[in-house]
Amino acid sequence: MADRVKVREQEPKVRAKNFEEVCYGYNEEEAVLEATRCLHCKNPQCVKGCPVGLHIPEFIAEVKNKNFEKAIEYIHLDSSLPAICGRVCPQETQCESKCILGIKGEPVSIGKLERFTADYAREHGFTDKVEIKKNGKRVAVVGSGPAGLSCATDLAKLGYEVVIFEALHTAGGVLTYGIPEFRLPKEKVVNAEVENVKKLGVKIETDVIIGKTITIEDLLTVEKFDAVFIGSGAGLPSFMHIPGENSNGVFSANEFLTRANLMKGFRDDYDTPLKVGKKVIVVGGGNVAMDAARTALRLGAETHIVYRRSEQELPARVEEVHHAKEEGVIFDLLTNPVEMIADENDNIKAVKLIKMELGEPDKSGRRRPVEIKGSEYEMECDMVIIALGTTPNPMIPKNTKGLDTDQKGCISHDEETTATSLKGVFVGGDAAIGAATVILAMGAGKKAAVGIDNCLKNK
Repeated sequence: MADRVKVREQEPKVRAKNFEEVCYGYNEEEAVLEATRCLHCKNPQCVKGCPVGLHIPEFIAEVKNKNFEKAIEYIHLDSSLPAICGRVCPQETQCESKCILGIKGEPVSIGKLERFTADYAREHGFTDKVEIKKNGKRVAVVGSGPAGLSCATDLAKLGYEVVIFEALHTAGGVLTYGIPEFRLPKEKVVNAEVENVKKLGVKIETDVIIGKTITIEDLLTVEKFDAVFIGSGAGLPSFMHIPGENSNGVFSANEFLTRANLMKGFRDDYDTPLKVGKKVIVVGGGNVAMDAARTALRLGAETHIVYRRSEQELPARVEEVHHAKEEGVIFDLLTNPVEMIADENDNIKAVKLIKMELGEPDKSGRRRPVEIKGSEYEMECDMVIIALGTTPNPMIPKNTKGLDTDQKGCISHDEETTATSLKGVFVGGDAAIGAATVILAMGAGKKAAVGIDNCLKNK
């Protein structure tokens, strides 16, 4: 079988100094060539590996035949954000991991083909052809991230009047504030996908904080929505709780990336500059840690990833780790912070680190890191970014009577219907299960749309 068509990228030394997209994606010739590698299995396992059940063989067959408008129609049957998913989904552990070609070689590049198809459709003005018959019922969607957009899309197609309420001044949720421009362009991709959702009749109201500006109860009783979907994400950052962590210059990855992405802190012509100094330490090993480190690098700092396990245990995508290394991010593995050290003005100046070794496996199945006594040392720095994950923001549950949560702060719900403890209120995505991927949030949004539809139709 022919080798996988390699995707073109910016040279590492060039891209490390700009915020332009790293990956160029396939052109038409490359996409058609890659599509010819698909075996079109009678029982396609790739579809089973996709959280939204994308019609993968069908859309790839249309790409192969250069019928790109038909290809995007197949994709839109299941996904409202294909240009985004094609860029940020972990296909290597989902659809592509199930591809038969991957047993003896490289699987079909499903993600890159999805991205090509979505980009081609956008550039050539292809629109989603769907007839919508209004049913007279209204649904409020809390949050305009992937879960909210996906739920809103499916409900709009079913005839519901849908209004999305977004706390920030720009729609997109984590797609807008959490993922760097060089991985996911905002104007070209995110804004365009949001506009496609709005073309279905979905309304988006920004600067509305549910739980503060208006409550869930108000949406149901005052605004007269028939149902509410909560897709508010997981925006509460986790910290280490070590001495000195409150020093000036210690950021959560959430704040750092929000300032860079949403507030354009990387641009000289914006009034929200990010001054990273000469050396930045990023604590963590996930995709968010890679995003923060690669952003800090582009802002001119020598950037270190500090992670307490080895490279084999890094939770970030292999592609993101590879790109970070190519660009010059330094990995200090089997290392963990024990103290943040500040100067007389309480500005961070160094981090005390300790070397680790791997012991017996913990509950996650990964070997537990154990401190090596006497191995402490200090690393000077101008900024520390903590990227240790996030949990759901407690604002909505705290301000909503009768809305139950679990021990992790996630909103309790029925696994099958996504219904919460409050009648007419549903939940999905990170608010329901904790921080996860864009595609899992989309799958949750689609599932919730079915649950809401069944409930309102008394099924």
